[in-house]
Amino acid sequence: MDLISTTIRIQHNAVPAQLEGSDNDMTCAKIAAELGRFGVRADVSDVISHIKIELPTAHLANACAALVASGIMRPLKLG
Repeated sequence: MDLISTTIRIQHNAVPAQLEGSDNDMTCAKIAAELGRFGVRADVSDVISHIKIELPTAHLANACAALVASGIMRPLKLG
């Protein structure tokens, strides 16, 4: 991991059904694979209270776009 990194936290109940696995490790693997489709390499792990995504800060914009495209995050509507 780069020296400058960012952590994204996602609550377990916010993960869409299509990405949920039989266990949290499977869900993390699916999220990591989804990010990888967008060229984002991240460490995705299960923490008791949430899923933790650690990635280089330089990849944050791409990671957010990937999470929105896969339905994990919703875009913020400004205005």
